[in-house]
Order: sequence, then C-alpha cells, then structure tokens
Amino acid sequence: MKNWLGISLGDATGVGPEVALRALAVEAAADQTQYLLIGDEHRVRQLNSSLNLNLPLKKFSSYGDSGRFFITNPLLAPLPENLPAGSPLAANAAVAALHDGGHRCLRDELDALVTAPVNKKSIVDAGHKFVGQTEFLSELAGTKRTAMMLLGTDERGRWLRVALATVHISIKSVPEKLTPEKVMLAIDLATQACRDLGLSRAKIAVAGLNPHAGEGGEFGDEEIKIISPMIQAMQRRGFDVVGPLSGDTVFHHALKGDFDAVVAMYHDQGLAPLKAVAFDSGINWTLGLPFIRTSPDHGTAYDIAGKGIANPGSMIAAIRLAKQLAKNKYSISHLHWDIG
Repeated sequence: MKNWLGISLGDATGVGPEVALRALAVEAAADQTQYLLIGDEHRVRQLNSSLNLNLPLKKFSSYGDSGRFFITNPLLAPLPENLPAGSPLAANAAVAALHDGGHRCLRDELDALVTAPVNKKSIVDAGHKFVGQTEFLSELAGTKRTAMMLLGTDERGRWLRVALATVHISIKSVPEKLTPEKVMLAIDLATQACRDLGLSRAKIAVAGLNPHAGEGGEFGDEEIKIISPMIQAMQRRGFDVVGPLSGDTVFHHALKGDFDAVVAMYHDQGLAPLKAVAFDSGINWTLGLPFIRTSPDHGTAYDIAGKGIANPGSMIAAIRLAKQLAKNKYSISHLHWDIG
C-alpha cells in the first residue's frame, strides 16, 4: 500500500469540508494513513481553526513529504469569502477537486478516493454536463461497467448492502431503461464486492421491480421478461443469487443475514431502506472502477453548512471502508505476488 488516501472536499458551501475535517480528527489515532485533502486551502484552514480541531495541516508538495495531513488546491486562486450556497464558483471548484482526485487514483498515486458531497443542480447550473459523481468518475476512468452500492449498519451492527441496477433516472423511465445487461452487471459487481470485503460468502438477493415481484405478471411483466431470465442465467454460471423477491420484504431478510447483498432495480427502492437503517453512517461505494471510491451517503446540507453541527458519521464510515478495501486489495495482490 502507498498509505495515501485522497479526499475531494466537494461543494465548499456545503458540509463536505467540515465533515471531512471532523472525520480526520476522529481517525487520526487509528493508524498512520496519510491524507490528501483536495479543495480550497484557505477555507479548510479556517474551518480547522474555528472547529478547534487543530489538525497539523501542511501544503502538499510531494508524496515523499513528512506528515500526515495535507491540502492541495487544483485551482490557481482561493475561493472568495462568504460565497452563497450553491455558488457557481464553488461548483466549479468541486468538479476540479473530483477531477484531480480521480486522476491521482488513475496514476496510482492514492490507495483510494473519498468524495465529499456535491450539489448536482449547482454543477449543472454552472455549465457542466453532470449526472453524479459515480457517472463522472466512470467516464473519467473510461468504463461503463460500474454500479452504486450503498451500505451501512444498524444500531445492532447488522449490515445492509444494496447494489443498484439503475441509478439517477426518473421513475417513469425505469422500465424502459432496465435491461438484462444492467441486472447482470449489478449481480456480478455485488458478488465481487462481497469478495472485496472479505466476506465468507456472496449470497445475492434480487428485488423485483413491481409490487410483490409482479405477482406472476399481474402487476407488470419485467420480472418475467427481464429479471428472472437473467437470475437463472447467472445461477447457471455459478453465482449464488436468488429472486426476484418482493421489494417490501427482501431488505428485512438481508438485514437478518439471510443475504449478503441486495440488487435493487431503482434508486429509491434501494436507498430508502438503507437510509432507514443507517441514516447517519451510510456509505456510497462505486463498484467497477479501476480504483477505490467511497463517499458519505448524504448531500451538501446547505441549511446547516457553516454552523459546526454537521454529523461526520457517514464520512467516518466512508473513510474506514476505503482503508479496509485498500488493505484487502493489497493483501490479495501481495499474496498473488508471493505465490508467483
């Protein structure tokens, strides 16, 4: 491992910089990871002081630098003071930070990238073609074989892991956008995710699209035409996958431990139960990228930004998952090297 973790700080007018710094203050004593914060240096230093965190931040110059907490600004100039929420300048800076962090990972300079929240509307209003950070990084990496996995634990430490077959599209377009290939990809990547996490098995449940998984075609035929045939095909290939199961019960059984991950058909089908279980500690993990990327599972929270009250729980979880995945990846690659 390089022992370097990058954190793109997202929208500077949101809570991203605050939760990142608070999370680092919590994680500081956990290990000797070196952190590269990517964003506006002046704002980060102000926050570090006003929050009384006093992290020993250094301006980044090279990966050989001594120290553990570094800041780099991809832009030539600092952001102006007192920017309004959703400012185009903040949106441009967020995109620049994401671009910088992604390229550092592609150059194999960082073990992983954790991305703080951005605001999609602000970025689009600033003139960028932007659907989401998942899609942005997928395009940057030149791959379309990616999927979102959301994961988190409840108060009893039980995990819920949800991979999405479709992501940021309208509900009315889900049936036409849902293809056998997308279902297959989500199953494939969810299975690999279980292996990357070091789980002892990779039992995947696939949710149906319609109520009661279509009730034999009474409430829609996507289960019959698209979902069931692909599940059967994956079973023949040796995948431990079952379904389609009713969306109103499958997450309950997954939380009990009957399944290691659930493939949901659309965004809110998967995120609603995940956030009910782990609202303050949920993680967004992009599966299929050539590098590790995680993110807290919340938005910019403009309404509480700058008040010093943002909960860093989700960012802490995202950082810990990124480090765990990097360690697991290194252990596997090192084992292969030792075996020859």
